[in-house]
Amino acid sequence: MCSSDLLLGAKGTQIGAGGIGLRGSRFGGGGTAEPLGVIGTTGSSGYGRGAGTFGAKADSPRIVAGAPMTGDEYRNIDENPFHTVADSPLSTFSIDVDTASYANVRRYLQEGTAPPTDAVRVEELLNYFPYSYAPPTNGAPFATHAEVTAAPWADGHRLVRIGIKGKEFAAEATPPRNLVFLVDVSGSMNGADRLPLVQRGLTMLAQQLGPEDHVALVVYAGAAGVVLPPTRGDRTQELTSAIERLSAGGSTAGGAGIRLAYDLAKENFRKGAINRVILATDGDFNVGTTSDAELVDLIEEERKSGVFLTVLGVGRGNLQDAKMEQLADKGNGNYAYIDSISEMKKVLGTEVGSTLVTIAKDVKIQVEFNPAQVSAYRLIGYENRLLAARDFDDDTKDAGEIGAGHTVTALYEVVPATTRVAAEVAPLTYQGARAPTERSASGELLTVKLRYKEPTGDTSKLLSFPVHDEGSSFAAASADTRWAATVAGFGMLLRDSPQKGELSWAWVRDTGREALGADPGGYRAELLSLIDKARGLARN
Repeated sequence: MCSSDLLLGAKGTQIGAGGIGLRGSRFGGGGTAEPLGVIGTTGSSGYGRGAGTFGAKADSPRIVAGAPMTGDEYRNIDENPFHTVADSPLSTFSIDVDTASYANVRRYLQEGTAPPTDAVRVEELLNYFPYSYAPPTNGAPFATHAEVTAAPWADGHRLVRIGIKGKEFAAEATPPRNLVFLVDVSGSMNGADRLPLVQRGLTMLAQQLGPEDHVALVVYAGAAGVVLPPTRGDRTQELTSAIERLSAGGSTAGGAGIRLAYDLAKENFRKGAINRVILATDGDFNVGTTSDAELVDLIEEERKSGVFLTVLGVGRGNLQDAKMEQLADKGNGNYAYIDSISEMKKVLGTEVGSTLVTIAKDVKIQVEFNPAQVSAYRLIGYENRLLAARDFDDDTKDAGEIGAGHTVTALYEVVPATTRVAAEVAPLTYQGARAPTERSASGELLTVKLRYKEPTGDTSKLLSFPVHDEGSSFAAASADTRWAATVAGFGMLLRDSPQKGELSWAWVRDTGREALGADPGGYRAELLSLIDKARGLARN
């Protein structure tokens, strides 16, 4: 295929500033298009790469029989330790609804390979699954829930589950959509698990659009260009034809593509609509704006426009997971890894509302532990989302977003005050212990506070509620809490966490089977099969 096949827009549409959709034509901005069909080679060095053993750091690769070598890159994760309440009574973090880690872990296990340790983000495993949390009834964008039970992997410890359920929209109530598909068509996107998978997903989404919706298509390889200008959503044949004509080749000018996509979204910005860029890439940006810091700065500047970002990661062998996670976090958006057409159907089909419709932004959680009830605690996961205590009340600090119908789950392992623990630091010379307030005698275990902004707002609102521990056993816990403990245990065993306590693969498998519940979509049953695969790898 020649380069003009990629550039040709619907009905001969011109592409970019001064570019035309003819053979030998240029992308907008004057950059020369590189020939297509050339498979890019990466192999660049990076942190967190390699297929690892269970518990081995990601930079200690192990070659598994039949498994490909990998140059995938992940952000380093140092697991949250226990904190003493006397020294650190507040735990603060940004909400996270990304699910990329689960799909990526699934891909490794299905290929017969242990995932790199830093590819396992426990909060993203937890939030991959739906939970039966009740939706809000008081006009708030989400409802909050909590449950306390015994921690099954540590005798005497308690497990606290905090759950959030976003309000849902009926299909007919979904706001109009102003979407820009931004597709990486560089050489690294060759392969059935990359560009062809993206094309099928975007075609699927295009077929759901109506006359009130508008969508544009931007691509980038050696340079960036507009394949399809903003087009009404009911012109399905025009949209799908433009998507089907894409082909991969050349280097990757990701920064230029991001700028062009945001420019289009801003030019066609519609108040009250869903204004969003959907970026599909393996994250291998190697032309122009390439450093993580430059890309983050670019996204942080662009998000001020009110255009949100969804990142769909694809491919294997040079997946730039760390980069895509950062871009989604800073772009007021979400990050999903697409390893199959079924996952694409989940993200852009079954869960398209939560993927595209934001109901609250900059959502932060702060938990204050009662020293009369708790001596120490640890947050399970969310290491990449931790905030300073002072950030909770600072409306200039960015945090996570919640989509329509989203469920969010966070777990704390708590050490009761009756159990003595070592202090984080030695006693201070000039300061003594804090004096307890009258409320410390209330019997409350902790207080959960949440701050959030309306999708178009700049000032946060505060929600707060106390949580008591009724002393429930793990066997008496709800199916949702037992399932959450199963998923957390799965993640801790994959990471060979120093906090895994008495966990075993058999316990994770048996507990998960008993907590399946209704299991809409069969996602929980799928995890049981992955547990079996991981258990087999651990034995070998």
